[in-house]
Order: sequence, then structure tokens, then C-alpha cells
Amino acid sequence: MSNAGNSLSKTICVVGNFSGRNAGDAAILGGLLKEVSKRFPTARFLVPTIKPEFVRRHYAKYNVEPVGLMPWHLSIKIFGWPILRSIYKSDIVLVTDAILFDKKLFNPLFNYLSTLALVLPWAKARGKPVLLYNVNLGPIRTRAGRWCMRRVLASADEIIIRDRESYNALPEGFPRERIQEGADCALNIDASSLERTNEIIANEGIAPNNAPFMTMTINSYLGSFLEGPQRNISKDRFLEIVANATNIVLKKLPVMLTLVVTQVMDLSINTELMSRVDQRDRVRLISNIDYTYNDLAGVFSRAELHVGARTHSLILASKMLTPVVGILVTPKNRGYMESIEQHARMVDLDDMESTLLAKIMSTWEQRTEIRQELADIVPAQAAKARASAQCLDKYMHS
Repeated sequence: MSNAGNSLSKTICVVGNFSGRNAGDAAILGGLLKEVSKRFPTARFLVPTIKPEFVRRHYAKYNVEPVGLMPWHLSIKIFGWPILRSIYKSDIVLVTDAILFDKKLFNPLFNYLSTLALVLPWAKARGKPVLLYNVNLGPIRTRAGRWCMRRVLASADEIIIRDRESYNALPEGFPRERIQEGADCALNIDASSLERTNEIIANEGIAPNNAPFMTMTINSYLGSFLEGPQRNISKDRFLEIVANATNIVLKKLPVMLTLVVTQVMDLSINTELMSRVDQRDRVRLISNIDYTYNDLAGVFSRAELHVGARTHSLILASKMLTPVVGILVTPKNRGYMESIEQHARMVDLDDMESTLLAKIMSTWEQRTEIRQELADIVPAQAAKARASAQCLDKYMHS
């Protein structure tokens, strides 16, 4: 056991978007709790959340106390009394996930950055170490957003980013030597057992008669986090392009298709895509409503390839060494695909019609070689995510 494990018990406040609606966010928390608890077995975690029961139930093996963020707790999402109380009761504050952007900056039901720009300086003033822990920064496109980001960064004792795309959100002149490079915490989650995975595949009819299958995850953001012409793609046009490519793939390849919903809000758009596929009998749909992120990772592990617009569908699939084609609906998708050196399999929205099908087909043809590529790259990224826990040593022992 690491000497770090012998530290006195400390309480860590973990700040992220842990509502249970997003399997990716749930996986981030799972990976963080796993690695930090392994290094510091006596650590206690306070997790602000709008779904305390979800956190209590899904992370019961860790020393976790969920903190409610509903209006009757005097909170509007993260904005309110509970976040202040959690920080006050904690020895260390970890901010993780991809919550530091300025879209809808002053809407506390959607945005975390404006609230953190207020509470993190308060935490620093009270002598609480603040770590931006395997975070994604940005996008930041407004003057107010840049002001908030500067306050958050100034409050942080350690800044560990999960992708190089985050450098674009740093204020002009910010000292880059303060930045450490980590990776997404979700890269260290465990997939469900082979027995459980096979049970899901059988129950959902994903691979009848052991047929090969591919997976796909689209989301409802479309280009709303992007700039330029890509931002203006309509839902109907997006679905038309994806459905056309899917129909050709199913005609040319002997595969089944499973749509994997990793965020509850995406169920509608994935269902609509399913309705546009010609060979409906070869399409299945599963979601995180019924399955945990461990279960979904297990299903990804059996897929021949994955096409993803949700960042954490790309992360969970590639974690299982499944070849991925990334549709770049957000900058963080680009950041992750670049971090695992999959530049050739990135699809921009402005040329999606001409490239999506070609990249799916080429990935299919090269899937064995790509899987080997990922076997050399992804474990190194997972090790970077694990190594971030070492940054806690001096704070856990102080």
C-alpha cells in the first residue's frame, strides 16, 4: 500500500454534475472515487447532487455522503447554501468534469462556472485547497465568462486538465507552467462482468446468433457549443445525414446496430434516429435509464466499432479498446479524440455528409489494427488519470 494511504482521515468535497442523468458524469465520479479511495482509504467524500439517492446507492462501497441541492435544501442546482456548507465542512475541494464553460452563464440550472467563480475564492480565503481535477475547460466566448474563469483559476492550488483543447479556454497571458496534464477519470472505471454483459446482450437482442454489432450514440446538443457555420446545423439535417449513412452501412455490412443513450435528455433524438432507419429489425436501443455506466462499458467492449457524438460514449468505448468514430459536436470531443490519437476518425459537422459514411467504413475495415493502436494508447491515458491522485498527497498529509 502507498504511504499516502496512511494519512489521517480528510474530507473531500467533489464538485461536478452528478445528477444520475448522464452516464458519463456518473463514470467520472466512479473513476475518481475508485482511484482516490485506493490511494487514501480513510478519505471521506461530500458530493453535492440533485439526486442524493442516486449517489448513495451507486457509490455505496465508498465513504460518500451526498449533499442535496434541491430548492428545499435552499439551493438552485449548485447555487445556494449546500455548496457553501459542503466546502466549509471539507478539508479539500476537487472540481472535476466538464462544467467550466460560459454557455447560459447566469442560469444556475444549467451553468456551474458563475457559481464557482463566487464560491471558490471564498474557499481559498478560508484556507481550503482547491484542485481542478482532470477537468475540461471551456469553451469560453464572453467577457463575463473570461472574468469568471480567471477567478476560478486564481482560486486553484492545482490545475489538472484532461485534454489539450482546454488550453484554448485559458485567459491571455495565463502562466502555462501552472497547468498539469491529466486525463478523464472515467478511463479508470470497471466494466460489468462478462456474465452480466452477455446477459444484457441476450436480453436486449443485441447480437442474435452471435451476429457482429456496432454501437452509436448521438446527442441533442448538435452544434450549440461550436462557432461558425457548424453551429447552425438543424436537428432534421443532422438526423438526415446520420440516418442516410446508417442505412448504407446496414446494407453493406453484416452487422446489427445498437443505439446507446448515455444521457436521459438524448433519448428522444436517438429514438427519432431509430425511426429513420430502414431495417428496423436490425436496430436496438439501450439507455442509462436501465443500465449503469459499467453495463454500457460492457456492451461497448463487445462492439466492432462505435460512432459517438457524446464525449463519454467515446471514452467508455475506447476504454474497452473498441474503435471509435467521433462526431465533433463539442470541442471536448475533438480534445478527447486527439488525446487518443484518433485524428483520422474525427467527423466535423460542416463536412459530415461527405465524411461520416467513409470514416465508418474505413474504421470497419481497419478495426483490428485500430484496436491494437488503442491498446497502446488508452492505458497510458488511464495512467495519467490515476496519477492525478498523487497531487493530493501534500494536502492529505498537511
